[in-house]
Amino acid sequence: MDQSGGGLHVDLGLYALSAIFAAVTAATSTLLPHRAWGAVATVGYLAAALAVGGQLLARRADPAAPLAGTAARAWLTVLTWTTTALLPLVVQSGQRAAGRTDRAQEEVTVIEQAGIRLLDTGTPYLGRDQIAALPAGEQLLGYTPYQPGMALFGLPRAVGTAWWTDARLMFALVTAVALAVAVAVLRRSPVGVVDGPGTPAGPGTGASPATGPVLLRAVQAATVLPVCALTLATGGDDLPVLALCLLALALAAAGRPGAAGAAVGLAAALKLLAWPVALVLLAWAVTRGRRDGLRLAVGAVGLPVAALVPVHLVDSSALVENVLRFPLGQGLVSSPAASPFPGYLIAQTLPAGRTVAAAALVVAGLVIAVRLVRRPPRTAAAGALICGYGLLAAILLMPATRFGYLLYPVAFLLWAPALAPARQAPERPRVGRPVARSGG
Repeated sequence: MDQSGGGLHVDLGLYALSAIFAAVTAATSTLLPHRAWGAVATVGYLAAALAVGGQLLARRADPAAPLAGTAARAWLTVLTWTTTALLPLVVQSGQRAAGRTDRAQEEVTVIEQAGIRLLDTGTPYLGRDQIAALPAGEQLLGYTPYQPGMALFGLPRAVGTAWWTDARLMFALVTAVALAVAVAVLRRSPVGVVDGPGTPAGPGTGASPATGPVLLRAVQAATVLPVCALTLATGGDDLPVLALCLLALALAAAGRPGAAGAAVGLAAALKLLAWPVALVLLAWAVTRGRRDGLRLAVGAVGLPVAALVPVHLVDSSALVENVLRFPLGQGLVSSPAASPFPGYLIAQTLPAGRTVAAAALVVAGLVIAVRLVRRPPRTAAAGALICGYGLLAAILLMPATRFGYLLYPVAFLLWAPALAPARQAPERPRVGRPVARSGG
């Protein structure tokens, strides 16, 4: 299906269905930033769908037409991301700077306030007593359920309230840079392994860089897919975390465990959702040898710890309140995350449902842990699949979660083919002439 029409048929379906999603969001969403995104993104997706229609016509006239090739599809992807994610982001940032209070999701304000507190007090977190002293309607925004590194995105807001100080612009910048580096790594470096147990890829092995069409589809999954474009334009804090994790997987596929550890360590210093990815990559690195395992662990473990130590020294109780107690439902207020996934439905409808959902989540985590110990991933592609399916299970079973978190498993699963082992065609056995045997 993905190869039909040189990939253009799937492109057409992607952009057309995304236009429908954006239009429905603009008309029906109860979240005003989402409605504003849909109004702009619908036009961008429709324009992309029309452009793909033109590419299909060009390909029908000439199957080798450059307009219908991978390069043209890649440029269209960049333009579509600009019109469906970056343009709505800039528009909402400008309207917010002009006084609109309904042009950003709450996490943007939370992260910006965390950045200001980091400058003023040395910690992005408020203590439990400080949160309790806030008016009842503001206590939720007093919590910062992120790792300390996330506050860095809010630092520009300390300068003023101009549109360019909006934290989402920093999210977009880091996302774009991380994805661009990941693509460059996969295009220039042999990836995976060739057929045969334990044979690494490298010069002379026959392995080749990720092919353009496969890599393009992976990039689309992290950029123009509505769940990613909408998230970046309205909230955005998940996109740099995702992009850094994808960069880590790309570096792992290129056989660079030290750099992969640094990338996933940066992601883990931003959000807890990156920690499972770090564990999977650590399991992958250990299969390559103790030295590679240590090289990856330096960044994957060292960077998050380095981010935690200073704020722990300033106010350890505030760190625990925000990073542990609140996500576990032990804060002064509850998380508003209420997407109707199985874990949430179980927690809301069954007796002791929250305990049942938490137990199911723990069981799923143990199953994945056993899988990592008994059959650790030997390629980055296998690691991406474990991350994708593992996070999908976690998101579905969490007692409180958001629909937007699905961008993680979707992106990991669709990046796996771009990280997949490069295969050599099996060598055909030589058929010789039969040896004549003399009788007697």
